[in-house]
Amino acid sequence: MRMTSAVRSAKRAPLLQVVKSAVATIGAWLIAGWLIPGPLPVFAAIAALLVVLPSVNQSFAKAIERSLGVIVGVVIATGLSLLLGPQSWVVLLAIVVAMLVAWAFRATPGMGNQVAISAMLVLALGSSSPQYALDRIIETLIGVAIGIIVNALIVPPVLTAPARRDLGLLGAEIAASLDRLAAALLTSQTPAQLQGLMLEARLLRPMQAAAEASITAGEESLTLNPRRSQRGDLREMRALLEKLSPIVTQVIGMTRAYFDHYDDSLADEPTVHAIAEQLRRAGHDVRLAVQVADVAPEPSSETSAIPALTAPLRVKPPASGHWILIGSLMEDLRRIRGELVGEE
Repeated sequence: MRMTSAVRSAKRAPLLQVVKSAVATIGAWLIAGWLIPGPLPVFAAIAALLVVLPSVNQSFAKAIERSLGVIVGVVIATGLSLLLGPQSWVVLLAIVVAMLVAWAFRATPGMGNQVAISAMLVLALGSSSPQYALDRIIETLIGVAIGIIVNALIVPPVLTAPARRDLGLLGAEIAASLDRLAAALLTSQTPAQLQGLMLEARLLRPMQAAAEASITAGEESLTLNPRRSQRGDLREMRALLEKLSPIVTQVIGMTRAYFDHYDDSLADEPTVHAIAEQLRRAGHDVRLAVQVADVAPEPSSETSAIPALTAPLRVKPPASGHWILIGSLMEDLRRIRGELVGEE
C-alpha cells in the first residue's frame, strides 16, 4: 500500500490537462525546430510540458521560474566549458556549481533543479559555444511562450465549481449542527450521544478549511485568465464564507458548553425550549443564506425565503443551576444572529 501511494495519485488529472500538455509539447517541438535548425528542440519541449499547469497564473509563474533557471544553467555550463575545456568531469562540476549558485541566491526548489538540469543538458547534449547557449535560451523561451498560450486558449480552467460545492456543504452542515443541538437540548442524552454531538460539531473545522482552500484555488484560477466572468461569483462566495466562519466557531462553542454542563434536568428548564427554537431558526437562516448565494448543493423546498430569526432572547435569570450554560448559549445565539443579519 505504501509503495502504491508513493507512485499513484488519489485521483486522475483531468484528461483535458493531458491533451493541453501534449498539444503544447508538440507545438513547441515543431515551432522551435523550424525556427532554430540544428539539435533536437529538447529544451522547448520540456519547457512547454512543465509550464502547462492547472491555472494560467501558475503557468506564468512556472514560465518565469523555468526561463530564469535555464538562463542561469546555460551561462554556468558555457562559462565552465570555455574555461576548463570539453572534459567529461566538467559536467559534474557544472552540476555542483549550479546547485551552489541556486542555494546562494535562495532559489525555489524548482528553479534550483532547473539550473542544475540545464547546465548538465547543455554540456551533455551539445556544444558549449556561446551561439549554442543562446539558441537553447531562445528555444526555452519559445517553449514557455507556447505553453502559456495553449493553457490560456484551450478552455482555461475555472475552479468555481469545487468552491461552490464545498461552501454549500459547509453551510448545510452548520445548519444541521444547529438542528442537532436544538433537538439535543430538549431530550435526555447518553454519554455516547453527547460524544457524537461533539464530534460532528468538530467536523465543521475541516469543512471550513476545505471551503477556504477551494475558494482560494478558484480565485487563483481566474488570475490572468481570459475567462473572468465568474469573478463576481467568487466574491460572493468569499463574502459568504466570511459570514459563516464565525458561526462555525459559535456552533462548536455552544456544543462544547452543552457537553461540559449537561445534566438530565436541563430539558425541564423553560428557557432551554426557547433557545432550541432559536437554534432551529438560525439553522433555517443559514440554509437561506446559502441558497441566496446559489451555492446550496441541494436546495430545500422547505426553506422559506423569509428569515426566521427573531430579536435576541431576553429572559430572566434561570431559577436552576443552569445559568452558566444558558447564558453562554444566549450569547453565542446573539453573535450568530449578528452575523446573519449583518449587525455588529
